[in-house]
Amino acid sequence: MAPKESEGAGRASDREVTASLPTPTLETTRFTMRKLVRNDTQALFPTLSDPEQCKFMLSAAFETEEKLGDWLCDPDWNGRSWSAIERSTGELVARIVAVPCEHETAELGYITVKHRQGEGIAFECTQRLLKQLYEVENHHRVFAVTDPRNVSSNRLIEKLGFRREAHFVENIKTHIGWCDEYYWGMLKSEWLKRNR
Repeated sequence: MAPKESEGAGRASDREVTASLPTPTLETTRFTMRKLVRNDTQALFPTLSDPEQCKFMLSAAFETEEKLGDWLCDPDWNGRSWSAIERSTGELVARIVAVPCEHETAELGYITVKHRQGEGIAFECTQRLLKQLYEVENHHRVFAVTDPRNVSSNRLIEKLGFRREAHFVENIKTHIGWCDEYYWGMLKSEWLKRNR
């Protein structure tokens, strides 16, 4: 579940921290990750208006592009959003987010557009963002929160090297009712050990 959906991920005091952190353009083998802009709404709407794609988010699928755009570009949200653009086609293929929390910690989130899922896009882009968070911005810890039923998301988080730290039963109420949550974490030292 992406941090934007769990809007309480960052604290109000962290808003100043986020404002001082840029959303730099990042490059992967296939993609350019650049700051999300409101015009990206159109490319994300088919995915974020699909009830099945939004099943594990806090809020239900978006009914209009305008509502989605307001949510994506909420000025009160304290996170950073990247749009992943495939260089060979110019297509927007994913949204990747990092939300600051206390003590040099960030929450990771991601969603791949539905017609491109299963191509390793989220892995490639989140791995690049983790490199930025740990090696450039010097975060001590990054965590992610997923629904235990979200098999593909849990598989991705494990592949990235996160460890499951907790399973909270009926921990959060969403548009589908009370849901369990897995909490995953990875320290900078663990990242460096895996990636050097």
